[in-house]
Amino acid sequence: MPSPESLLIRHAHIILPNGELMLGDVLTRDRRIVEVAPEISTTTPTTAIDATGLTLLPGVIDPQVHFREPGLEHKEDLFTASCACAKGGVTSFLEMPNTRPLTTTQEALDDKLQRASSKCLVNYGFFIGATTENLPDLLLAKPTPGIKIFMGSMHGQLLVDQDAALEAIFAQGNRLIAVHAEDQARINQRRQEFAGIHDPAVHSQIQDNQAALLATKLALKLSQKYQRRLHILHMSTAEEAELLRQEKPSWVTAEVTPQHLLLNTSAYEKIGTLAQMNPPLRSPHDNEVLWQALQDGVIDFIATDHAPHTLVEKAQEYPNSPSGMPGVETSLALMLTAATQGRCTVAQVANWMSTSVAKAYKIPNKGAIAPGYDADLVLVDLNTFHPVRREELLTKCRWSPFEGWNLTGWAVTTIVGGQIVYDKGQLNTKVRGQALTFL
Repeated sequence: MPSPESLLIRHAHIILPNGELMLGDVLTRDRRIVEVAPEISTTTPTTAIDATGLTLLPGVIDPQVHFREPGLEHKEDLFTASCACAKGGVTSFLEMPNTRPLTTTQEALDDKLQRASSKCLVNYGFFIGATTENLPDLLLAKPTPGIKIFMGSMHGQLLVDQDAALEAIFAQGNRLIAVHAEDQARINQRRQEFAGIHDPAVHSQIQDNQAALLATKLALKLSQKYQRRLHILHMSTAEEAELLRQEKPSWVTAEVTPQHLLLNTSAYEKIGTLAQMNPPLRSPHDNEVLWQALQDGVIDFIATDHAPHTLVEKAQEYPNSPSGMPGVETSLALMLTAATQGRCTVAQVANWMSTSVAKAYKIPNKGAIAPGYDADLVLVDLNTFHPVRREELLTKCRWSPFEGWNLTGWAVTTIVGGQIVYDKGQLNTKVRGQALTFL
């Protein structure tokens, strides 16, 4: 693929790697940032962007998404999902293995990489999924950011809920392990206790805080025993945050989703099963403790857990309604709106949604606006508010739990590898991202 032309972004408010804000210019060439300065003059043929009044951030790296291809393309596919990413300022994603077929072999991983190379407007990486029988694949498959273990909220081959099987995976190799931490035995028990209740709010009681805490404790114990790199996906409870505050080894990281920060169990009354996800929404107290843990570095970064289902599927009566909600289009605007409300700073959002993700997954040359880094960038408007509207969404499922929320910080221009992939509502569907590498 030929290298894109040079790109000069002028007069932007630039978030620098140290978190400071500088008014200036950024020049990109051959997919990389080559200069960041208060003013840049160049004689090289360039495409220029006047970014007056806009803020330039490193492109969002979303480290947990479910894009449904192959096998479930009626919900989402790699093309529609990557279009939604571009609109949301997401320039790279890490995708999970619960597709059909499951991503549990090198062959399945290669198939996804091939599909993405022809369809994805943004950069991509794919997890390898653990089963009780695919340890050789877990040790050898590449390239992958890590091993995904469903300790609960799953059925079939991807459910790994027995201590012996979990220990075998933790004991061998040194590849990062990312866990969906819910205790399946407790979930099964509570499903029986609450059987016959069709109010979706019961979902948060069935898969309660204790189910999450039990699984996180076990994962942490195994990580400490084997000194194994562990990442806790979509942490949702105050109890888990306090556990990590007390005992978090340097090799353990954790993430939180915007919905676990901004929504709680009151959402069931307003939007019903559209609020249903795994792990479930929690209490306002959990919201506050998670925010504090994120501020304090107990939680390291943000992911969306983008997991779309059709409106027809979500309209089924609980518990037949599937769990999951879309998120890549709204995550950056949600967090930047929180910044304008004083919950955090814009620099923290850039760190939580890009810099820290690249560091944790050892993705080279991503997550900062500095010479030598990849030109994955997003220009956002922090001066204009616009509501989340169903009809404007690009995700194939065409709904959001945040519909009607009035947000700022929407992406104006998204740049992948120095190429403009989204600009003022228009997609450039000729752009293709690249496979991410993991050191």
